[in-house]
Amino acid sequence: MSKAADESALERYRTAFAEEAHELLGELERSLLELEKTPDDPEPIGRAFRALHTIKGSGAMFGFDAIASFCHEVETIFDEVRAGRIAVTPALIGAALAAKDHIQSLLAVSGAGDAASLEAGQQILDRLRRATSAPLQAAPVEPAEGEGSDGILANYRVRFDPHPDIFLSGTNPIPLLQELRALGECSVVAHLERTPTLDRFNCEECYSHWDAVLTTSAGENAVRDLFIFVEDRADLTIDRIDDTQGERRRLGEILVERGDISAKAVEECLATRPLAGELLVQAGLVPQDRVTAAVLEQQHLDTVRAKQGRSETASTLRVPAARLDSMVDTVGELVTVQARLSSYALASGDSEINFIAEEVERLTEMLRESAMSLRMLPIGDTFSRFRRLVRDLSSELGKKVELSTDGNDTELDKTVIEQLSDPLVHLIRNALDHGIETPEQRLAAGKPEIGRVHLSACHAGGFVLIRISDDGAGMNRDAIRARAIERGLIRPDAALSDEAIFALTLQPGFSTAARVTGVSGRGVGMDVVQRGVDLLRGTLSISSQPGAGTTVTLRIPLTLAIIDGLLIEAGGAFFVVPLSNISECVELVRDRAVSGGRPSLVNVRGELIPCIALRERFDIAGEPPNIEQVIVAETREGRFGLVVDRVIGDHHTVIKKLGHLYRRVEEVSGATILGDGTVALILDIDRIAFEVIREYAGAPASCVR
Repeated sequence: MSKAADESALERYRTAFAEEAHELLGELERSLLELEKTPDDPEPIGRAFRALHTIKGSGAMFGFDAIASFCHEVETIFDEVRAGRIAVTPALIGAALAAKDHIQSLLAVSGAGDAASLEAGQQILDRLRRATSAPLQAAPVEPAEGEGSDGILANYRVRFDPHPDIFLSGTNPIPLLQELRALGECSVVAHLERTPTLDRFNCEECYSHWDAVLTTSAGENAVRDLFIFVEDRADLTIDRIDDTQGERRRLGEILVERGDISAKAVEECLATRPLAGELLVQAGLVPQDRVTAAVLEQQHLDTVRAKQGRSETASTLRVPAARLDSMVDTVGELVTVQARLSSYALASGDSEINFIAEEVERLTEMLRESAMSLRMLPIGDTFSRFRRLVRDLSSELGKKVELSTDGNDTELDKTVIEQLSDPLVHLIRNALDHGIETPEQRLAAGKPEIGRVHLSACHAGGFVLIRISDDGAGMNRDAIRARAIERGLIRPDAALSDEAIFALTLQPGFSTAARVTGVSGRGVGMDVVQRGVDLLRGTLSISSQPGAGTTVTLRIPLTLAIIDGLLIEAGGAFFVVPLSNISECVELVRDRAVSGGRPSLVNVRGELIPCIALRERFDIAGEPPNIEQVIVAETREGRFGLVVDRVIGDHHTVIKKLGHLYRRVEEVSGATILGDGTVALILDIDRIAFEVIREYAGAPASCVR
């Protein structure tokens, strides 16, 4: 291999190390923040130590000597922490986080440590050593076998045989079995052979009993605790299954281990013919319920073993983001070509071509969904990065704040997550600076000393709702109004709702802070948030209660690449409305139109809905048809109608950005190419509703938003 090839390969390895190191540093930061809350928990200590050890080893292998040397020193200190000889203190966590930042800065310069970085690293190491002078921490006590949760998966067989009179004590066995399922992977079988005929049936007696096989890390005591209140009204057996061999268990072996048959009887059966459960039952050697339970155990262990095998052999492939984006763009072009093929096939009338077009459409849809799923990432990784921000900022402000999250598994497009980072940072900073009070103020108000900021995410149709809430003092409505009047944003006599008042803070340069600090006061935070949300074609709403806190809700589309839309036509021009906005379509007879031939309100099943004709809105020439269509859409301003000539149908829409010359066209969010090559504009229905209401109300935009 040539020298150039060797250097190219080494550069690829160094790039791969840098990517892996960034992930490990993220894991290190999460472990340290978790360790600060639970200093006696050995698990985060172990994760932090392993992250440092991996970075050190890989760094030395690929020539990142400064990183390897620094990590070695930090790792040595954490080895003492892991052994229980150094106490975990806030000072130690702060110094360790500074060490993590230093490693990250060395990665940014490809691991080359100059004199300044070496000096900075030495100062951090000195800070770490000073933080280790705290009293020694007692070594963590390991739980005894079967006590609590040891984090190790174990298999248990459970036989639950309630006494016939268990119903008379008010006990229902079914919820107990449901709680058993909640502990892990569980297989349950009910035995009904004791159930008598109807003439002898007593509804106050329990005739059933159950066998279960449970795979859990909760420990045996957790399993027994579920049945603690019925132990005197049932026969309960819980045994741990020894499955260390990792091989498929034979039915006879399971029956012997369960004590249902002797090993000698199994040998005698095997000497004459292969062992089968039905034969054992027919020979009267084992009851049917015992064989059923043994088969259940065999199948359960096979399933669990197969899943573990898939997990162990599963692999991931690192792909540069640019390649993934290129693939999605290509899929988008394929969707456009497929639409052209379907249009041609429909016009040709050839059944064979129509069949081929349908197959291509099916395959294109599958490819589109696969490509989009590759771009979807859980938002939990983004949420976890803000724990450090909350920790550092609360310390700077002299406040006590903890961050909680919910909906971490909610998935969003990679591009959307990247663009969400800045708006979320500003919202969290505002919550800590303006919302959460100092510990003294909170205690005086009867609140807990520690404030709380909560991040949550959940799906809502084609959108994701992200909420940032705090339990602070809330927004000062009067102060915001006074500042808006002072700046000339609203008239002194303007009657505005609370939501409209709070929305004034989204204006550029708006701030109620009395002085400029390192955190806020310049009036750029919420403006950045609004612009970021607008770029994502999302919406933002604010609600606040004095003394109870503030909640900011972001409504963000799942993806910015390909959406499901409704294709419509007005005066020969084609438009697309995102399908996630639309609730229904209704017909409108022109003879019923009022207000100069155009309706301003439409009665939809007793509800009056404001409407705007698309022809009038975009000044499209020509006469509308006698029967028009009204698209009823859900917007941030409420239900709104859009009057069009014709609704064509669903359309997989590949979003194309408009050129620089059209950057000020606010009611159109992009364009797409139809099957015949025609360009259709993608309407921003939220913006159209907002602008129409603002124009008819004669109010400035700041008052309506």
